[in-house]
Amino acid sequence: MNKTFIIAELSANHNGSKQTAIETIQAAKRAGADAIKLQTYTADTITLNCHNADFKITQGTLWDGKYLYDLYQEAYTPWEWHTELFEAAQDEGLVCFSTPFDKTAVDLLESLNNPIYKIASFEITDIPLIEYAARKMKPMVISTGIATMEDIALAVETCRKVGNNDITLLKCTSSYPAPIEEANLLMINDLATRFGVKSGLSDHTISSVAPITAVVLGAVMIEKHFIIDRSIGGPDAAFSMNEQEFTQMVKEIRQAEKAIGKINYEPTDKMKSGRCFSRSLYVAENMKAGDVITEQNVRSVRPGYGLHPKYFPELLGKKVNRDLQKGERMKLEWVVQNNSKAMVDF
Repeated sequence: MNKTFIIAELSANHNGSKQTAIETIQAAKRAGADAIKLQTYTADTITLNCHNADFKITQGTLWDGKYLYDLYQEAYTPWEWHTELFEAAQDEGLVCFSTPFDKTAVDLLESLNNPIYKIASFEITDIPLIEYAARKMKPMVISTGIATMEDIALAVETCRKVGNNDITLLKCTSSYPAPIEEANLLMINDLATRFGVKSGLSDHTISSVAPITAVVLGAVMIEKHFIIDRSIGGPDAAFSMNEQEFTQMVKEIRQAEKAIGKINYEPTDKMKSGRCFSRSLYVAENMKAGDVITEQNVRSVRPGYGLHPKYFPELLGKKVNRDLQKGERMKLEWVVQNNSKAMVDF
């Protein structure tokens, strides 16, 4: 099995501090992440500076009561930080990439040799943005949190139409935090088979249960929000993993990968040696030549050096042709067939 690609999502967890952002990248490396992901937008590129009712968050989220512009003004990662953050990730040996929210963000990221483009759940309907990013011929990762089947099909078709076939769809529950019972992880395999793509999980649940289960179900990519310390606060702190939790998640994912193994019915050396503890047929009581085999004097017991138990029904009621001692391995040639000759086979 190929190694699962594990992404630490920085999002707004720098809480307005470039130094915190750099320290978060360093912590992500310590925690075992393969990549750090940014979000590239400003309040003006993602929404309007407008305070009418349409722009107020009232959907039962962590951010209810805020206006979109104010939230994104608080949460965004300043564009002038991007060069330094990409360099910090490179210094740590991490892949650094980002989610653009408009064409100008794609242009900025192209200047930084951004290696992967992530499309956020709420942008899956922004077909012009998807097409613009897909034309850069970098791997496309698309979250499906609010998407209908038609939305997903159109997004995938948009990438393929411009010749970009490196597509990963992420199962995502767009709740913050997401209830575990809404994870619906069976979608992971269905996304891959239905749309002919790779699939993974962008997870907003609190624990590592969903990511580990997702890997077992075939996820090739796991994305999880990451923060140095939830006590620093910020818009995404409540559903982000700290370094200790992320480290444990990575460890458990790597263990799960080993546990998945492969389909193989050939016995391993350990299985072969363990077969000595299986059942086989042994003489259970001293017997004289001519004695009839019963369930008392021949039994299926451990260890497994004797005759295979599959022969037992055919032995019952037949006679033995020699004296036998308790503890001897039963053999076919000791059995009289039709009361006249030794039974060689059945």
